[in-house]
Amino acid sequence: MMNKYFFVIRNTWEEVATYRFNFAMWRFRNVLQLLTVYYLWLVVTPVNGSIFGYSQSLILTYVLGTAFLSSIVLATRTQEIGENINTGELSKFLIRPFNYFGYWFARDVGDKASNIAFAIFELSFLYFILKPSVFIQTDLATWFFFGLAVGFAVVLNFLIGCLLGMVGFWSSDFWAPRFIFFNLVAFLSGGMFPLDIFPKAVVGFLQSLPFAYFLYFPIEIYLGKLSAEQIFAGFLTALLWVVALLFITKIVWVKGLKLYSAQGN
Repeated sequence: MMNKYFFVIRNTWEEVATYRFNFAMWRFRNVLQLLTVYYLWLVVTPVNGSIFGYSQSLILTYVLGTAFLSSIVLATRTQEIGENINTGELSKFLIRPFNYFGYWFARDVGDKASNIAFAIFELSFLYFILKPSVFIQTDLATWFFFGLAVGFAVVLNFLIGCLLGMVGFWSSDFWAPRFIFFNLVAFLSGGMFPLDIFPKAVVGFLQSLPFAYFLYFPIEIYLGKLSAEQIFAGFLTALLWVVALLFITKIVWVKGLKLYSAQGN
C-alpha cells in the first residue's frame, strides 16, 4: 500500500519538473515577497535595539524562518480536489484501491519536497548575499517541539485545503474562497509579521484560530519566545483543531458525495 503513495509522491515531483517554468515563476514571486518583508524589517529594527520585543537578529530569523516554513506548510495540491469534482474525474478515484485523502496527502508531500528543495537553495543564496545576523537554536528539546509544531501545521493546512476543495460539490467557483483564504493566511498565520505585535486581546483571539499554528507558533518555538505553558496550550489548541477539522471533513465529504453526479465525465 505504501508503495502506491510513494509512486504518487514521485509522480508529483516529476510533474513539477515538467512544468518547471511555471514553478520557477512561482518561486521567483516568493523570493521577491521575501526580500520586500526582509528589507522592511531590516530598516525599522535598530541594529543594537529591538522592536516589539524582537532584536534585529530575531526578527530577521523570523522572516527567513517563516519563508522556509511556508514551503513546507503551505505548499499544497488540494485545489485539484475541486477540479476533480467539477470535471467528474472524482469517479475514477472512488473506484481505485486507495484512500482518496491519502492520495492527496501524498501529492502534497511531493509538492512540498520540490518546494523545500528550491527554498533551501534560495535561502542559502540569499544568506550568502545578504549575510544577515540570524539566531541559531541549539536546544534539542526545542528542535523536537518545533518539528512537532510543523507536523501539526502541515495537517491543519491540508485539512482546510481539502474542505476548500470540496466546495466544488456545491459550486463550480471553488477558486474564489481559496483565493480569499490564502490572502487571509498570509496575515493570520504570521507570515508577514509576528502576531504578538498586536495587543494581548487580539493575539489571544488569533491564537484561538487554526491559522496561527501554520507559521507563527512553530517559529516562535524555534526562537525560544514561548514558555512551557504556552507551548502546551498551543499544542492543545492545535490538536483540538485537527480533531474538529477531521470531523468536519468527514461530514462534508459524506454530504458532498450524496450530491455528486460526475458531470463532465
